[in-house]
Amino acid sequence: MGYCLLFWFAMARTVLKDEQWDRIKDMLPGKASDPGPTAQNRLFVEAILWIGRTGAPWRDLPEEFGHWASTYNRFNRWCKRGIWSWVFKELSKDRDMEYLMVDGSITRVHQHGAPKKQNKTAKRSENQEVD
Repeated sequence: MGYCLLFWFAMARTVLKDEQWDRIKDMLPGKASDPGPTAQNRLFVEAILWIGRTGAPWRDLPEEFGHWASTYNRFNRWCKRGIWSWVFKELSKDRDMEYLMVDGSITRVHQHGAPKKQNKTAKRSENQEVD
């Protein structure tokens, strides 16, 4: 009972809508028609979205999504094959701005993380004559 409840809780917090999943599921490897073992693609995609949403390290991936190392290796394989590009192109057609990623290169640093300001006023040296 506890496992079912925990699994339901994890799945209740999903990001991917059913209509989005229907649009991308056929372009993903690991379908029943593919050779080799089939995987739970939707759960895997949700795991990747969780990592992207939280910014957590791979090792902090909740167990409900599977083992972190297997998930990372599969993510890496899909990257090399260009699968994420296809998925992104398809899902970016929505553009509903429900979830928005922030690019860290344009975000201001907290005042304690910024470098110390340099004093740019010219200092007089002792060798200069004073009028």
